[in-house]
Amino acid sequence: MKFKLFAAIALATTPLIFATSVKAGNSQDLQRLLSTGECQRCNLAGVDLSGAHLIGADLRGANLSKANLVGANLEGADLTNANLKGANLSSTFVTNVNFKKANLDGVNFTRAQIHDSNVYGASMDNMNITDADIFNTGIGVGGEDGAQMPDWD
Repeated sequence: MKFKLFAAIALATTPLIFATSVKAGNSQDLQRLLSTGECQRCNLAGVDLSGAHLIGADLRGANLSKANLVGANLEGADLTNANLKGANLSSTFVTNVNFKKANLDGVNFTRAQIHDSNVYGASMDNMNITDADIFNTGIGVGGEDGAQMPDWD
């Protein structure tokens, strides 16, 4: 009976131990980013950066997959080769951002302001750009090579 109880507790707490160690690694990288504005090749997967001011942040090669960046300000940030797969960037201010060769697959850009940003070589499958304001950036609906959407206003 004691063995079964021990086994059940061990199985139940193993994911918690793993999750804690992953969060600890993320928290160090997150603290580095927030303190210095630089976090090249950091593991920020799944972190909450909603409303963060990341103006000019150096996030080259960072893993931001499934990160929450709702309402963040990324003006002038460098996300070259970054992994943002499945990240939530709804209502985010994205101006002069470098997404060169970044993974933007599944990113939610709903109501985002995307202006003058570099998406050269970026992977952009299944992005959500509903009600996004896109200007002078090679993101569009249909066409080849991410052709820019025309301005109909």
